[in-house]
Amino acid sequence: MIISKTPFRISLIGGGTDFPSYYKKSPGLVIGGTIDKYCYVSARFLPNVFKYKHRVVWSKNEVVKNNNQIIHPTVRAVFNYLKINQGLEIHYQGDLQKNSGLGTSSAFCVGLIKSLKGLHNKGINKEILAKTAINIEHNVMKEKCGSQDQIWAAYGGFNAIEFKGKSFKVKKLGINKSKLSNLSKNLFLIYTGINKFSHFVEKDKISKLNKNLNHLNKIYNLAKSFRYEVQNNKSSDFIGTILNEYWSIKKTLSNRVSNNKIDEIYNEALKSGAVGGKIIGSGGGGFLLMYCKQKNHLSLRKKLNKLPIIKFNFVEKGSEIIFKS
Repeated sequence: MIISKTPFRISLIGGGTDFPSYYKKSPGLVIGGTIDKYCYVSARFLPNVFKYKHRVVWSKNEVVKNNNQIIHPTVRAVFNYLKINQGLEIHYQGDLQKNSGLGTSSAFCVGLIKSLKGLHNKGINKEILAKTAINIEHNVMKEKCGSQDQIWAAYGGFNAIEFKGKSFKVKKLGINKSKLSNLSKNLFLIYTGINKFSHFVEKDKISKLNKNLNHLNKIYNLAKSFRYEVQNNKSSDFIGTILNEYWSIKKTLSNRVSNNKIDEIYNEALKSGAVGGKIIGSGGGGFLLMYCKQKNHLSLRKKLNKLPIIKFNFVEKGSEIIFKS
């Protein structure tokens, strides 16, 4: 048996410029980091004594006789891509719910590939792991998604990811642990209670790409400003203001990005002392990320006490094998 541990991610700024249809024409830039919330994928070989070949346990319990009978789209795609023939049992567990904007689907894809490679005693480096997951999600599954989530999951860390043409570069921001810790102390995840499917939101954005080019260019330039400030400004208070500006631009990409409930929660958070924030991921639901100074934390929690508020820390490690026997 083998178990992989893969972090979810917080994308702070730049989302949209990681669409291949954008960065193949213009440079893209996203900034964010992996957090101490994870998905775990265990895998083991099954002897051929059962009436089924594979068992896949997630929110469903699947027993199937061949790869194409697997319901879970990621498992089916990864099994076929890696040409899995021997019987396997796969279990998935996550610290936070799927479809929440934290890159959970890509983290699972990366963690599954990592587990299966390890189970077959084959190593895989971060770059190949990220590129394999991107290829599977974009070209095999035909998902309408960007390219940042797979890279965060594979590499880990608080980084800038630069996209250009068909390539990407992961660059450390050079932030010391104290500054990074202070940053995470002022960030909250607020669960909106809305479960959503990013595929439909992203599909709408991509269909309007040419119309949205000016907005995406503004996001790219804002991400460059953000990178400069986070590397050179001793205080992190600028983050709320820039996130607020980013959120205003992000909502112009598609009318699916926000809704009345999300706007209501966002405005209540601002009234309670938050400086700014945005929806995490594609939009339409999941988690709001809010920047709030520590002196206003209690006020914010009291005002939004009916909603789950999640604290987190940024972490350095990407997907890793934590158990093998």
